[in-house]
Amino acid sequence: MIDEYHQYDATGLAELVATGKTTAQELLDCALAQTTRLNPQLNAVVMLQEDVARARIESGLPEGPFSGVPFLMKDLKCEARDFPTNNGSVLFTGHHWSYDSEMFKRMTATGLVPFARTTSPELGVGPVTNAQVYDGPTCNPWDLSRTSGGSSGGSAAAVAAGIVPVAHGSDGGGSVRIPAASSGLVGLKPSRARLPAGPASGEGWAGMAVDGFLTRSLRDTAALMDACSGPDLGAPYAAPPMDESFSNAMLRNPKRLKVRYARGTLEGTSTHPDCEAAVMQTARLLESLGHDVEEYQPDSALDLASMMQAWTITVACGTALAVRNRLNGAELDPTQVEGVTRGAIAYAQGLSGMDYLEAVNQIHAFGRRMAAVFLGCDVLLTTTLAAPPCKTEWLKPDSEDFVAYRNGPDSCFEYSPFTAAFNASGQPAISLPLYWTQDMLPIGVHLAMAMGQDAELMALSSQLERATNWADTQAKLLSAGGIWPR
Repeated sequence: MIDEYHQYDATGLAELVATGKTTAQELLDCALAQTTRLNPQLNAVVMLQEDVARARIESGLPEGPFSGVPFLMKDLKCEARDFPTNNGSVLFTGHHWSYDSEMFKRMTATGLVPFARTTSPELGVGPVTNAQVYDGPTCNPWDLSRTSGGSSGGSAAAVAAGIVPVAHGSDGGGSVRIPAASSGLVGLKPSRARLPAGPASGEGWAGMAVDGFLTRSLRDTAALMDACSGPDLGAPYAAPPMDESFSNAMLRNPKRLKVRYARGTLEGTSTHPDCEAAVMQTARLLESLGHDVEEYQPDSALDLASMMQAWTITVACGTALAVRNRLNGAELDPTQVEGVTRGAIAYAQGLSGMDYLEAVNQIHAFGRRMAAVFLGCDVLLTTTLAAPPCKTEWLKPDSEDFVAYRNGPDSCFEYSPFTAAFNASGQPAISLPLYWTQDMLPIGVHLAMAMGQDAELMALSSQLERATNWADTQAKLLSAGGIWPR
């Protein structure tokens, strides 16, 4: 069954279950066998809950679009009674939730069968997944010496290698799109508040953090988004309504769009030659598909640097708050958290409430500046990262200088200068697997549109999927056994 298991995306596997050609138990057996075989090299799947998954199947699965398909959830938030979490941290080891999050309820209502969690950097901070609670880094199945990205790095590695066809992730600064780019997958960050955040909170990181999915196919992303979208009870605000579903948007071509591409960063600096090549190849493809394509001229007035400083303040405060709540008045044992977390706590302690509110104001002001960019275009095209997937030990969260780790030389922002901008602005953005280097490292291409234009972004992405058929390249990794031979 393993060979057949790899021939289908989640939608295809669900069809096999629905037509009686396989069963949910057989698919779970495949996922568990793949976990046993691949996880020692990847270090991606943690906190196995096989008994919970078996019991869920035995009790009868919902008749949803993914009924019987095995599934993995990021080891960060996604609160669920039956699935304890570490939040990527020794400090939180084995934390049990007393409730199920709305996101978990909506995902499992589709018939998905969660059976474990996937690795994340501590409290989701960082574009790589390397945490002491998992005894080291999570590796990229395209090259085990490189990262699968962060913070949803475990989910990306598991999906790319064929352990599961889809997995849960979350994105507060690129944490779905970065691992998607690093691992040759689809990663969508929808418009702010498109997905629920409750019941424990109304938003994460001042509204910048949202849930999401790592998938191999766009139709899986679309169906999951359709199933999970919409505000939950008591949500403080909602995303602009959509005139059509994600799945219906996939079935049509987009209108003729004004596409503006950046060869390098939005600050005008250069990126790796392979990243520039990915952008230029995609720009030419979009032009051939009939779109109006021109180069974007970076404007210093956008002031990405001030936004990233504000982002850093907001995330440091959120990190410090999470640790404080976990300690509940106890003293922190510094060995139980990473150096970056210690640095975030120290930095947050030097900030005031006024500093935090000013940072949120700066983020919102940036969102207005970024929205103005889209008065002159429909789509902003960049690469997802400034370089191919980095080595696993680079950006390891040891530094206690939180600001330098995020924004200094050779920092997270230099490696990932694009994605956080759209967490700050709240606009929809997607990373698509449109390019591989000569030595078979995936390079993600990043497309962003104006707030609320999720359906048009999906239509454009579907047009690109049809034009490139990236599934063929993904299949090479699966046919190689889930880890690319080096």
